[in-house]
Amino acid sequence: LVMLVLTMKGQTGGPFRGVLFGGLIIFMVGLADDIYQLSPKVKLLGQIAAASIAIYCGVVVHFVANPFDGWLHLGYFAIPVTLLWIVGITNAINLIDGLDGLAGGVSAIAAITMGIIGLVKGQPFIALVSFTLVGALLGFLPYNFHPARTFMGDSGSNFLGFVLGCLAIMGTAKSAALISLLLPIVILGIPIFDTFFAIIRRVYNKNPIFLPDRDHLHHRLMALGMSHRRSVLIIYGVSSLFSAVAITLSFINNPMANLGLILLLILVVVGADRIGLVTGETSVDYTIGPEEQKQVVS
Repeated sequence: LVMLVLTMKGQTGGPFRGVLFGGLIIFMVGLADDIYQLSPKVKLLGQIAAASIAIYCGVVVHFVANPFDGWLHLGYFAIPVTLLWIVGITNAINLIDGLDGLAGGVSAIAAITMGIIGLVKGQPFIALVSFTLVGALLGFLPYNFHPARTFMGDSGSNFLGFVLGCLAIMGTAKSAALISLLLPIVILGIPIFDTFFAIIRRVYNKNPIFLPDRDHLHHRLMALGMSHRRSVLIIYGVSSLFSAVAITLSFINNPMANLGLILLLILVVVGADRIGLVTGETSVDYTIGPEEQKQVVS
C-alpha cells in the first residue's frame, strides 16, 4: 500500500502522500507519548504539524452542502475547518481507546463504511485504503479484544484517528456532500459525540478541557452494571447503526433526508443526557460494583 501511494501521480497521489507522511508524524508523536508521557500542548503541536502536511498535499474541504439545499463554500475558512476536523478526529479516536478492543472495532466499522461509500461513489483508491485499514484492524482485534494481550497505545489510536479523519475529507465529505455535510459525522458518530459531550461536560462542571474523567460512554455503560465485553459490543452495535444510516443516505439524493439526520442527532443528545454524558449527572440510578470498579479505566 505504501508503494502504491508513492507511485500515485497527479491530484490522486498528492492527498494520499499527505496522509502517508502525516500519518508517520502522528505515529511518532503517539509513540513518544507512550514512552515519555508528553504534555497535551506538545501532543497538540505534533497533531497540528501532521494535519498541516496533509492539508499542504491537498487534503482540504473547500465546500460542503447546505443541509437542506445549495452549497456552502468555505473560502478562507477551508484550511482552519480542515485542521480542526483532522485534529479533532485524531483526539476523538484516542479518547475512546479506554476499553480493550473499543477504538479498533469502532475504527474498523467506520473504515468499512468509508470503503463501501467509496465504491458506491466511484472512488476506488478511497475504498482500497479503507479496506486495507479494515484488514489490518481485523488481524489486530483478536489480540486486542478483552482480555487484551496487545495494546495499540497512543501511537495506534492517533494514527487511526488521523487516517480516518483524512479519508472522511477525501471521500465522504466531498462525494456525499450532495446529501449532507453531516454524513461524515454520522460515520464517526461514536468518537465525535463522545468527545463533544466530554468537552461540554467539563465546561459545565468548570473543569479543564484536557482533564481526564470517567464519564465517557464506555464508563457510563459499565457504571450501569454492564461487563467490559458487553459495553464494547453495545458500542459496536450503535456504531454499526450509524454506519448503516450513512450507507443508506449515500444512495439518497433528496435533501429532505437531512430531517432524518437531525432527528437522529436529537435522539443522541437526549440519550446521552439521560445516562450522564452531557453533564456528568444522570437520571438513571446506578451503582458501581466491585467488579465493575476494577474494569473501569481512565
